[in-house]
Amino acid sequence: MATTTEHITCLIIGSGPAGYTAAIYAARADLKPVLYTGLTPGGQLTETTEVDNFPGYPKGITGPVLMDDLKAQAERFGTQVRFGLITKADLKSTPKRFWVDETIEITADTVIISTGASAKWIGLENENRLRLNAGGVSACAVCDGFFFKGQDVAIVGAGDTAAEEATYLSKLCKKVYMIVRRGEMRASKAMQHRVKNTANIEILWDSETKDILGKETVEGAVVTNNKSGEERTLTVSGFFVAIGHKPNTDIFKGQLDMDDLGYLHIQPGSTKTNIDGVFAVGDCADKTYRQAVTAAGSGCMGALDAERYLSAVGAH
Repeated sequence: MATTTEHITCLIIGSGPAGYTAAIYAARADLKPVLYTGLTPGGQLTETTEVDNFPGYPKGITGPVLMDDLKAQAERFGTQVRFGLITKADLKSTPKRFWVDETIEITADTVIISTGASAKWIGLENENRLRLNAGGVSACAVCDGFFFKGQDVAIVGAGDTAAEEATYLSKLCKKVYMIVRRGEMRASKAMQHRVKNTANIEILWDSETKDILGKETVEGAVVTNNKSGEERTLTVSGFFVAIGHKPNTDIFKGQLDMDDLGYLHIQPGSTKTNIDGVFAVGDCADKTYRQAVTAAGSGCMGALDAERYLSAVGAH
């Protein structure tokens, strides 16, 4: 049976650039934040080997080291970082109530949600192996496309994100194969037109990826036409998956406003949700940019919004 163990002024749910940055600012404002990391401390960046586009690291840095640095900085100012998963939330009660790992009940005056979003993958064994070993499988062309400059790559997807990333890759890479499962795209007409009129993008219609080749790094991809059955091996050194992301917001359904995909709605120019004292930062509320630096920026905003809220209600 759950028991209330403590009351928290500022609870941060989720780690990563957004959560840790929120913690840094909240701690410096003396909000005594407590951050629960979730099942993946550090978030998606812990699965990224090289990070070359985060400001302040001219020689680049690995994702895990960057997250360790942010965590250490948050702790230096007094943030309590705890490994645990918030499994249930009652945001409409006063104070707000939460359950950690379904066993410990806590309450909080304000909460900053930074639960992120998880990339969807095809589900191939070699895809998972090469992704986890930083072997050239990625879900972010903007993050990792630079590493494949002048090379041949493949991208899977048919929506606006896939079309946008294919176009982005075409400016860096020699050749881009775009693997589309059906005979048409879901992307907007404008994005489709852009892809179809880019000379070094070849669209493989009615096609599915059967395997990704390579021992330590991507060396190719086996693609099958699902109408003719014809199999083709692409010689590529990078493989990008752009079939969508799923925001980690299920426990807030029915309480917080969100779109059909689960991205939390926030008020323009702020991180405020539809419930007072509840703020959303990072990828759980951002389906447009999804970058570490924009997540960090929104984390700063969330902490400032939380501080102002607590001052207004007299809780801080």
